Amino acid sequence: MREPKVLLFYLFTPLADPEAIHQWQRVLCESLGLRGRIIISPHGINGTVGGPMADVKKYLKATKRYVPFKNIDVKWSDGRGDDFPRLSVKVRPELVAFGVPEEVSVNSEGIVNGGIHLAPHEVDQLVAERGSDVVFFDGRNAFEAAIGRFRDAVIPDVKTTHDFIQEIESGKYDDLKSRPIVTYCTGGIRCEILTVLMKNRGFDEVYQIDGGIVKYGEARGDDGLWEGSLFVFDERMTVTFSDHPTAISHCESCGTATTTYVNCADLACRALLLMCESCQAVGENSACSPSHIGRR
Repeated sequence: MREPKVLLFYLFTPLADPEAIHQWQRVLCESLGLRGRIIISPHGINGTVGGPMADVKKYLKATKRYVPFKNIDVKWSDGRGDDFPRLSVKVRPELVAFGVPEEVSVNSEGIVNGGIHLAPHEVDQLVAERGSDVVFFDGRNAFEAAIGRFRDAVIPDVKTTHDFIQEIESGKYDDLKSRPIVTYCTGGIRCEILTVLMKNRGFDEVYQIDGGIVKYGEARGDDGLWEGSLFVFDERMTVTFSDHPTAISHCESCGTATTTYVNCADLACRALLLMCESCQAVGENSACSPSHIGRR
């Protein structure tokens, strides 16, 4: 069982001693040779780890033996074996850095006053019943939305999660406050918090996709309401849900439709460029220009 796997997980639950959890998680991952990123806060745990399937399963089994983590939400995907350059385990005030830890409250059941969770088939059902009144609201950063999004979604003008508060308080979305809003993000954790922030600011009917884009894509592939590819924060960079994804973005070099990002050829630059396979193969214009949108 040396097949490489990537495990995406999070759980909102009160943690009295995040530093102790940090030490335990680091030792556990190191003992199994896993790499990835884990964040621990007083609100819970959020992480992505990768390695051979057998070792990742051992990690998950050990983590779930800790009673507060027994119901942790997990998602599996295929890895390449080199998905993460290192292991990073950190304690932070927030699991996702919206910059408002004081607005987040959790109990043993999870986050308090969040949006209503919808399974993938319930998302489709809501749209079928209420049609164009339903608004999909992207809870990710702009460069993630550039390569994949829900059909006709609202794409906030944000570069980082810190920008969301100013964005939703700007007034530009006030006309949506009485409409059904379905928020979405990669695995669901950002929407757990974003829905709280939106409800606190007067949005009446707020939903989130249970398990995020990952679960929706697993259930519906590219035959539902999702279009494009999914950006992921590891060396894979993008994943797709079928053999026929819709390319909604275009190569910055030749203009051909593409579903993939590449790193800027300038090693000092952290920008991402949209580039088709043909241009990647020849290294065509693989250094960024002022027009690029992707930056990690």
